[in-house]
Amino acid sequence: MVFSGLGMGLGNLSRLSNAKSRSISPENLTGEKGKGGMATEGTGKHAARDLGVGWKVSPSVIVKAHQTFTLAHIEGPGVIQHIWLTCFPQFWRSLVFRMYWDGEEQPSVETPVGDFFCNGWCERCNVNSLPIVVNPAGGFNSYWEMPFRKSARITMENVGDEDAVLFYQIDYSLMEIPEDVGYFHAQWRRDNPLKYKEVHVILDGVRGKGHYVGTYIAWGVHNNGWWGEGEVKFYLDGDEEYPTICGTGTEDYFGGAWNFEHPQGQYGTYSTPFLGLPQVIRPDGLYRSQQRFGMYRWHIMDPIRFEHDIRVTIQALGWRSGGRYLPLQDDIASVACWYQTEPHAPFPVFPDKDMLEVI
Repeated sequence: MVFSGLGMGLGNLSRLSNAKSRSISPENLTGEKGKGGMATEGTGKHAARDLGVGWKVSPSVIVKAHQTFTLAHIEGPGVIQHIWLTCFPQFWRSLVFRMYWDGEEQPSVETPVGDFFCNGWCERCNVNSLPIVVNPAGGFNSYWEMPFRKSARITMENVGDEDAVLFYQIDYSLMEIPEDVGYFHAQWRRDNPLKYKEVHVILDGVRGKGHYVGTYIAWGVHNNGWWGEGEVKFYLDGDEEYPTICGTGTEDYFGGAWNFEHPQGQYGTYSTPFLGLPQVIRPDGLYRSQQRFGMYRWHIMDPIRFEHDIRVTIQALGWRSGGRYLPLQDDIASVACWYQTEPHAPFPVFPDKDMLEVI
């Protein structure tokens, strides 16, 4: 069988294919072969004025306030294999990242750009995982495989009041996509505050066959004490009151244990290929009054498979007197990542700027 070029890794890196490599950036907005570095206008025009065409004339774009910029429009079939981008941290919640497959009107990916890259708190945090890598100083990288059969469209909406300078590159290959390959999806949700005795819904309303592949959570604590006793639950294919998969605690789900405490009296940060607590933000004794955490778990080796629907929730539990659980009312924002067949069910209405804001 001819190798398509899909599913790259060390185990098949030597195999040749008929896939064609392409890339879209501000220096080649269409990704056409032999059309890169030809810009005569752009954000680097003044710096390149003595050198001319081909000398970094258009390294970035300006996403104007309250407008949407189309980063890429690709005719398929093909697969996006790497995305790199960077912008200043104050825009990480006000720039909304969306992706549309095969001409669909509703996005399959819809999330603030910072949360998609495990940086929901708008403060730089390095991440060393397999699908998401964040390097100094705010270099966002995605290696999620994103196949499409007809077309791919990627946009960035600026819901803020200030223009944003954005550098980006989208690397993709044109190739045939097998019938059993699903489409990448990602959805953002937030409760701030979470209602008393309610759970945070990470994902719901999914219709179609697929598998769940990852969770990122930006968790802001509103109480003293430990906050991570809550369980993560996966309701699969018609589960109602009780789930098929039920975890044992928040830090357990993210691959840690015993309150993430190491050494004693401190949170121990970590970032591994599949799980991490890369970010712990501590109070400063003045205006920074809350503890905040960033955590991820990628179900790459253990995808959660579903035939026609899935619902994912997490409890927020601390401790109160008498050794009793305390239902918390924290600030919880999450990104759920999964693959599924299309068409997908429409996402909930995306929140406005005030609901996105880190405060």
